[in-house]
Amino acid sequence: MNTTLLFDNRFITELPGDQEEGPRVRQVRGALWSRVLPTPVAAPRLLAWSPECASLLGLNAEDAGAAWFADVFGGNRLIPGMQPYAANYGGHQFGNWAGQLGDGRAILLGETVNARGERWELQLKGAGLTPYSRGADGRAVLRSSIREFLCSEAMHHLGVPTTRALSLVATGEGVMRDMFYDGRPREEPGAIVCRVAPSFIRFGNFELPAARGEVELLQKLVDFTIARDFPQFSSLPETGRRIAWFREVCERTAIMVAHWMRVGFVHGVMNTDNLSILGLTIDYGPYGWIDNFDPDWTPNTTDAGGRRYRFGHQARIAHWNLAQLANALVPVMQDTTALEECLEHYVQCFLAAECANNAAKLGLRHALAAQDTLMRELFGLLHAAEADMTIFFRRLAGLDVNAPSLDPLESAFYDPSKRSTNGRALLDWLERYAARVREEALDPADRTHKMQAANPCYVPRNYLAQQAIDSAEAGDTGPLHELMDVLRNPYSEQPGRESFAGRRPDWARNRAGCSMLSCSS
Repeated sequence: MNTTLLFDNRFITELPGDQEEGPRVRQVRGALWSRVLPTPVAAPRLLAWSPECASLLGLNAEDAGAAWFADVFGGNRLIPGMQPYAANYGGHQFGNWAGQLGDGRAILLGETVNARGERWELQLKGAGLTPYSRGADGRAVLRSSIREFLCSEAMHHLGVPTTRALSLVATGEGVMRDMFYDGRPREEPGAIVCRVAPSFIRFGNFELPAARGEVELLQKLVDFTIARDFPQFSSLPETGRRIAWFREVCERTAIMVAHWMRVGFVHGVMNTDNLSILGLTIDYGPYGWIDNFDPDWTPNTTDAGGRRYRFGHQARIAHWNLAQLANALVPVMQDTTALEECLEHYVQCFLAAECANNAAKLGLRHALAAQDTLMRELFGLLHAAEADMTIFFRRLAGLDVNAPSLDPLESAFYDPSKRSTNGRALLDWLERYAARVREEALDPADRTHKMQAANPCYVPRNYLAQQAIDSAEAGDTGPLHELMDVLRNPYSEQPGRESFAGRRPDWARNRAGCSMLSCSS
């Protein structure tokens, strides 16, 4: 067994834990974690792993090929130093306070520190019952596990702040799920993902003790989080330290959401328990990718009515979630004016990041001003013409600004009639855009390079993920491995792999898993 993984497990050694051990479901008070072991599975088998993520931990292909690897990351074995636990937190779900939630099917194995001194927490998702399972079984199915594994690593390669995924392990056991919530559950193959991040602390970790009036516990968590995960603020006086930390959380969250908007990612379930204190994308549940541009689209069937977490609303929801975090921090901050200033800092950071990202997507030399209508007008046209967001911006890099034409963009349109109806307006926009580019006098090669670096050629479209899932459920993981390989270089053209960069096919428009998804996993 590999012995290079060294653990120090500061979260459970420095913060109060539950006096009771084991998975009995209960309300846990005065504690931030509960000790619980993964439930062993029948036949753990490695289906896929990420060499890039493994290297962060000092692991390699030899380790991944060893029998212990599937045993450990399938929940059947522990490495010396691992001290498994489930975290206790609450959260606002779809705008409503939900009380205690916690890790219902995630078990954190421990905190490892690599040779470079970097801290990485290892967490198994789907590893069995915990005190926070709330009547569920603590397991995860293969389809959702593939989506989490796939997107965690794809987002990293896209340059989006994210948690990572080390491995995907089949359990050899079936899991009953009612995927469509229609009263017809079926057995699906089970799987476990090992998630990796410097910290899995969420907004909800702070909300729960605040809601319960456990101020001392809240204070300990705040100070611990700053000391371990934000050491740059540790030397500041107490109040200044905490305000500087919250301001940083606001800034990181703004940058993360701006990246989501840049690449067309929709989280789908932006509850406060699903937002990372480090500004990392976390909890890949019913997420989705914008095909035809639609700011009102959400991939989550649970959100189909209100569309609270729709694509174009994500920045506002992040601000709302930060406000809930600020409310939770009031007992240990006191200075509400400073908290409000931090929330305004989020707004300014998001606007600045969005303006810079939009300028990069358009290949412009300078960041767009917040009041600049160029991108807003384009988004309106893309929506009306039912244009593919990823393809349109990627092909826009090839526009001849001396003779603008819709010809290089034709492959981006889903509906010929909508393309025709909006053709004149699109061409007018292209002519204004071309004039702007000419005015900035940016070298054509530099402009193309800048645009290709901001606009991916390949993203993990919902239907591509579903095709990989279908094959894996039939016993063939080859398509999953090929898709992962494509997504390792999302900004580079890959000859022979053009099919991965095409429009969503008509058959996938309304198919389950290819358009909207449920939270069932």
